[in-house]
Amino acid sequence: MPSNGIFISFEGIDGAGKSTHIDALAAALRAQGHSVLLTREPGGTPLAEQLRALLLHEAMDPLCEALLMFAGRRDHLQQIIEPALGRGEVVLCDRFTDATFAYQGHGRGFDLATLRTLEQWVQTTPEGRLRQPDLTLWFDLDPAIAAERLAGARVPDKFESQPVDFFRRVAAGYAARMAGDPARFARIEAQGTLEAVREAVFAACRTRPWWREGRA
Repeated sequence: MPSNGIFISFEGIDGAGKSTHIDALAAALRAQGHSVLLTREPGGTPLAEQLRALLLHEAMDPLCEALLMFAGRRDHLQQIIEPALGRGEVVLCDRFTDATFAYQGHGRGFDLATLRTLEQWVQTTPEGRLRQPDLTLWFDLDPAIAAERLAGARVPDKFESQPVDFFRRVAAGYAARMAGDPARFARIEAQGTLEAVREAVFAACRTRPWWREGRA
């Protein structure tokens, strides 16, 4: 299916606050006349949501974790993301493949070359190009501050309960992904006020050709 939609992913460690800003961006884009679809990973389809429950709460080795993550992603792409992009919609996704490289690759120490192979298998479109977001908003926050935000907020899943050093490795993984594809990424300083972070999100979007200035 040819794509003429826009794919935007929101990335960052747990507690960085990225999810807070998805609804605001969706509202702004809808005010501009865009049709917007919100989704998430892991998850996004009935099958992928079942896999999400396993991934967040069941113990497994890093290879099993990576395989389940990409299995859910394949179903998500086939059932939700690609059809929406083909209809010309804007897809806002709470995490995508960068999270797998950051968490499973850098956080868990899983082989990055294997992850790159899985990425190619799962995300190559029928036209032969690798499906990646058009824009990735990376909410960068000191892991110690993120841990303070999460403390007592809810019962943590197996990733949220990891020590701060794990999240430092995850943050380094995000930085490595940005270094490898800088045109796709916008780094958002996530330590500021809600208003400042939201303005940084909108500022990153204003640089893109699909942003319709004056209509938000």
